[in-house]
Amino acid sequence: EARYIWLILSILFGFFAYLSRARRWTLLIFPLGHKPSFRNTFYAVMTGYLANMALPRIGEITKCVALGKKENIPIDRLLGTVVIERTIDFLSLMIIMIIMLFIEGDVLGPFLRDNVWLPLQSRLSEVFGFAWIFWILIVVTGLVSMYLVWRLRKALRKIRFFAKVFDTLWGITHGLKTILAIRHKWEFVFHTVFIWVNYILMTWVVVFAIESTSHLTLADGIFLLVIGGIAMTAPVQSGLGVFHFIISRGLLVIYGINLTDGLVYAILAHESQLIFGALLGIYSFYAIMKKKERQ
Repeated sequence: EARYIWLILSILFGFFAYLSRARRWTLLIFPLGHKPSFRNTFYAVMTGYLANMALPRIGEITKCVALGKKENIPIDRLLGTVVIERTIDFLSLMIIMIIMLFIEGDVLGPFLRDNVWLPLQSRLSEVFGFAWIFWILIVVTGLVSMYLVWRLRKALRKIRFFAKVFDTLWGITHGLKTILAIRHKWEFVFHTVFIWVNYILMTWVVVFAIESTSHLTLADGIFLLVIGGIAMTAPVQSGLGVFHFIISRGLLVIYGINLTDGLVYAILAHESQLIFGALLGIYSFYAIMKKKERQ
């Protein structure tokens, strides 16, 4: 009974976000002294999304490897630019969440506390228990080891393994510095805003696909984006299960929409983007891996 025309519109907004992501990444790569084609950058981005469906977060490395080999760019430096991307995305989500807390704090705050923070705190308590001294020792040992490695770095460089590690870390650090040398700063800001506007719209328009959620407003769509974004940070392939759980609970607790309809919305919103991303990712993987002249 769903009105699938709204899913097509949602997919279109998602596609705009993919294109914008590819362009924003090229802006971070330019200061490295390389100018990858937009087409290959887009293919690498989508290949990364495809890899995330197999193993959480492996897509960040995969897209760097794919573009690095295609455009002959040092992979370690690309990793530095991806760290910047992810940091900016995290901060963007936090800004949106803070704004929502000011606007609808009486709704969002209790929901996050009861359905995210408290269960997470309980789970961490179950995992770590009261062996806090053990974890303090691990942290102290790690810090001491890092200090010794830094002090002995010249001697360790004579060992091939450590030399490779140091070179990789230097490359990542060099990639991180690109945010300071970026030339098109306002275009970078525009694409960051544009990406999240499309995320909001692709989340919101799906509510019109089924009758039980069609009354939800744009502000409600932003609420769903925030809790869905938190779910997508879980170490699970493409947020499978976690996204559906938190979205259906959010619709139930905040809007009184039954779990079945909440799961219907979650499946429509998540799987439409997942299937589209998978198809686009498969094509992109083939396009960027096949041997032909640089685009």
